[in-house]
Amino acid sequence: MVQIPEQQPAEPPPPSGPAPATPARGAVPTSADVARLAGVSRATVSYVLNNTSAVRISEPTRRRVLQAAKDLGYVPHAAARSLRAGHTRIVLMPTPDVPVGPLYSGFLNALQWALSRLDYTVVQYGSVGLGGDEAARAWAELRPVAVLAPAGMGPDGVAVLKRSGARAVLTLGPHPVEGAHALIMDHREVGRAAGRHLLARGHRRIGVVMPREEGLGTFALPRLAGVQETGAEVVRLPLAYTEDDAARVAGELREQSLEAVFAYNDEYAMLLMRAAQDAGVTVPGDIAVIGADDLMLGRLLRPRLSTVRIDLPSGEELAALVDRLVRDPAAPPEIRDVLGASVVPRAST
Repeated sequence: MVQIPEQQPAEPPPPSGPAPATPARGAVPTSADVARLAGVSRATVSYVLNNTSAVRISEPTRRRVLQAAKDLGYVPHAAARSLRAGHTRIVLMPTPDVPVGPLYSGFLNALQWALSRLDYTVVQYGSVGLGGDEAARAWAELRPVAVLAPAGMGPDGVAVLKRSGARAVLTLGPHPVEGAHALIMDHREVGRAAGRHLLARGHRRIGVVMPREEGLGTFALPRLAGVQETGAEVVRLPLAYTEDDAARVAGELREQSLEAVFAYNDEYAMLLMRAAQDAGVTVPGDIAVIGADDLMLGRLLRPRLSTVRIDLPSGEELAALVDRLVRDPAAPPEIRDVLGASVVPRAST
């Protein structure tokens, strides 16, 4: 850190004469306007507003600059700052093209908050109609410094992002992608946890709910595979998220001679449980039911819903990883398993 001695201040004292002229009405305020109003240099304005730690600015001066910027309505120009730095501070997070539940939404919100505290600007990009490497080319136009990409992007997409200036490319999915840091989220583990729990309760013929909603197969198929890997006798139960379709499936539970159901997640589990009870099927007497995500509503049901708790890294932990990789773009690709699954047994099983 460069420390400027107090006896040799880095900026002149505030002016003692009339207040400096402010920009004309309608004009966009500049850093020069802030400097004039605060009575400091433009460099000092830059140091304060960019929160630069390499130069020591006295607290009174810092407050004066911030107040001047507030009075003028001045905000730094992100594009200009990016040109000076050689890169943006944008972390791009493509908007998932499938419905996400409260668990994943909470994870994304925590990550965005933690990144903003590290002075990154999080941009969620909706690439409707684009996928894989084609989407990566669209993302590259924003010149992000880092990208957290969903499954589906290949090595060519990673290369495009890096050539556009991305210092860190991280993928979220079941498999690593060449050239990117991989955060492995293998949803088979969710199905395995549910299947093992039901088998331990003596249930061998297990129905697995397969949501009919478009896009959810990305998560549902690996969860189905996980139950199958436990050796259970598995019956698929296609189910739309409607009361009418839940009533239809509930009527088939006895016909299928099912002993238990893994209902994909807690929301589908609650829907199916209500329909089963309306049809005179008792839970867990006639059939055991388990969901996933450990939502609060599941604890309020009667019987309380057994579930698979999904453990994801905290927003702070993942933000720190992104920051470290941005600072060290030459770091070799890392592969981390970040999805854990454990059963929370309750009365429904």
